[in-house]
Amino acid sequence: MVGSCSSALTCLSYLHLLPASRAVIHWLRNSTDRLPDTRFALTLATDAPGLLAAGGELSPQRLTEAYEKGVFPWYSLGQPVLWWSPDPRMVLMVDEFKLSRSLRKTLQHFIRDARCELRIDSAFVPVIEACAKTPREGQDGTWIVPEMVQAYARWHQLGKVHSFETWIAGELVGGLYGVSLGRAFFGESMFSHRTDASKIALAALVCFCREHGVQMVDCQQHTQHLASMGAKEVRRREFEARLTPRLREPPILDWAYDLPMWRHLGVGEFVEPARKDNGL
Repeated sequence: MVGSCSSALTCLSYLHLLPASRAVIHWLRNSTDRLPDTRFALTLATDAPGLLAAGGELSPQRLTEAYEKGVFPWYSLGQPVLWWSPDPRMVLMVDEFKLSRSLRKTLQHFIRDARCELRIDSAFVPVIEACAKTPREGQDGTWIVPEMVQAYARWHQLGKVHSFETWIAGELVGGLYGVSLGRAFFGESMFSHRTDASKIALAALVCFCREHGVQMVDCQQHTQHLASMGAKEVRRREFEARLTPRLREPPILDWAYDLPMWRHLGVGEFVEPARKDNGL
């Protein structure tokens, strides 16, 4: 879940100032060009650490290639598509999610309130558009450009991108979206129009991942907000080693959020329905 857009907004202006020996960017000229190995991404010694390639398109095929390599697009209006593989990488191991006392109380109230509901994929486009439009501290623009909204909406229709949505009294008040390949989940962005609404969606994602055997959520880059909830930075090599086997596992087919999934965080009270006596 990218936390800032400052690097993407300025990286191309920096590149022409860097010696050729320090900054060699691979350009994707057509749909048959392949993304380079992530070890060729720019290092921390440059002004655009993690930048791997530029150009190309946001087709489902290209996006699948990228995410399977742990690469994601991140750019601003007027720029070519920029492809990134940061080192270190921010990840949330779902069994290390930190549920604060205040968020636990919020979740308990949310679960018990009949007006509140956690949905998946009922309003994907409104979620990604809200992520693009919601003002964020320290940012003067958005990296979720219209081309990206359209591309991920297409990918969503193919079942690869999903939204977790916080609803109160019929109103979408927060949520997040991300990419799912195999048993890997790549968090992209979140928004909140009410206090803790995005945290509720993230907590639901953690429960859903635990239910379906997803061990890790990619958060892309460090933010203090995610760190406070248990996310941590790992080296690119470790991230890719964890990612590769998860991609080989069968995809999740049932994208419904059931109330008993909250049990994975120890919130809510759910009783298994009694079995009917069929006389056998």
